Amino acid sequence: MRKILLCLVCCLLAMGAVRANAATEVKMAGDARVYGMFFENRNWTSWNATGTKTEDTFEIWERFRLRADFVASEAVKFRLATMVGDQTWGTGTFTAANPEVSITVWEAYLQFKVPDTDVQVTAGLQPISLPHASIFYDSPILASKNNNKTFAALTIKAPLIKDTLSANLGFARLIDANRTYDTTTTQVTDELDAYFLTLPITLEGFKATPWALVSVAGKSSLTVDSIKNGLVSGGYFLSPTGFNQNQSGYWWAGSMVEVDALDPVRFFGDVIYGEGGMNDRNRNQRRGWFIDGGVKYTGLSFMTPMVGGWWSSGEDSSIRNGSERIPTITNYWGMGGSFLYQSGQEFTNDTMLANPLGSWGLSASLDNVSFIEKLSHVVTFAAAWGTNSAAGLRKAVTASGGNGKYLTMGKDLAIGEYLLGVNIDSKYWIYDKSLALVMETGWAHYGNPKGSVWNTKSRDFTGNVQDAWKVALGLKYWY
Repeated sequence: MRKILLCLVCCLLAMGAVRANAATEVKMAGDARVYGMFFENRNWTSWNATGTKTEDTFEIWERFRLRADFVASEAVKFRLATMVGDQTWGTGTFTAANPEVSITVWEAYLQFKVPDTDVQVTAGLQPISLPHASIFYDSPILASKNNNKTFAALTIKAPLIKDTLSANLGFARLIDANRTYDTTTTQVTDELDAYFLTLPITLEGFKATPWALVSVAGKSSLTVDSIKNGLVSGGYFLSPTGFNQNQSGYWWAGSMVEVDALDPVRFFGDVIYGEGGMNDRNRNQRRGWFIDGGVKYTGLSFMTPMVGGWWSSGEDSSIRNGSERIPTITNYWGMGGSFLYQSGQEFTNDTMLANPLGSWGLSASLDNVSFIEKLSHVVTFAAAWGTNSAAGLRKAVTASGGNGKYLTMGKDLAIGEYLLGVNIDSKYWIYDKSLALVMETGWAHYGNPKGSVWNTKSRDFTGNVQDAWKVALGLKYWY
């Protein structure tokens, strides 16, 4: 199958190169990166999250991506993007002698405008993110990781008032666990679907985008652990496990706001509420809030200072009444490339993967610091404290089978636990806007870990907690 896919990709690119039939123009772009990384105690210990494996501290990673736009006219195009995803040297594609072919389709969508209008329709595998203040990396609810993750979806963008108001709506099928046929002669609900609407508003000195998202989760649809853990409560794992109803509805509503009327001082913020499983047993319900805000000063030529903060509701002491953390589908939120969160680093697999949900915190960053031509830096400090009841976390950890299953030590924080993180990231343009030498460094500390929440009879997780360190150095090429 992989060989067939590779042949298909090559054929499509070859067809584009000779401008066959409908395609009058082919635009190609992409990026490649190779980097070595020393990363110690990424789970605050030398083990994996569940305490069953020991980490290797040094690896060399590589990724290659290629995008091709087959453009028939200004109104019609098709995009095909492929990649060799992040892998370490010595594994997968980068194994000697008998490498595994691991080219995957990253984007594949048709985009066109409805004739004689400015309404744009996009159908296929495409990046989708809910609106969020631009000082923060991406959405804490549904995020494409700044166009690095894609979803199968149909989206429509329609201008309502020129340069002032537009409407964006769409449908995405996130999971269809069994495809065409269910596994037996009894039909099951195995789809996770999402419907969304955003209304971008632009006025002089002010931007806001109110939005809403509705998702329907089939009882048998949550086959991706990261998505399941973001949607369900700790009570979901109590016997009898799972949802009681065949389908569970989720909804979110929120708005991002940006104010630059006082430029060069700019203000940013998000307010989000969400809930789900409310038609199911009390223990399967989940609801909560997420609020963030930030200030950026753009009046300096040699750096851009910014500060931000956030608060998210946390668990109470019971899991039988559901979860008090806001549900999430894909969460890629953070500021200033913080070492604690996935938030815009040049490389991947290089953060502590802390969860901003169930916490509050502060962040300060100096972005684009440059005193020497072609050399720039980002310096960021972040601190986070838990808003979750320790008793609630302990019960959820026990019900789900231990640390690293549903909740993870040092990534999900109880009241009294805290995180500190510092990173200094540097970029030197060897060739302007095409080839850069990148260095990332980071340090993080996990304070007051609670053994009553995380430890088991066989693993003393909190007794082995140590500070985390990272140094990564590599090359990145854009073309």
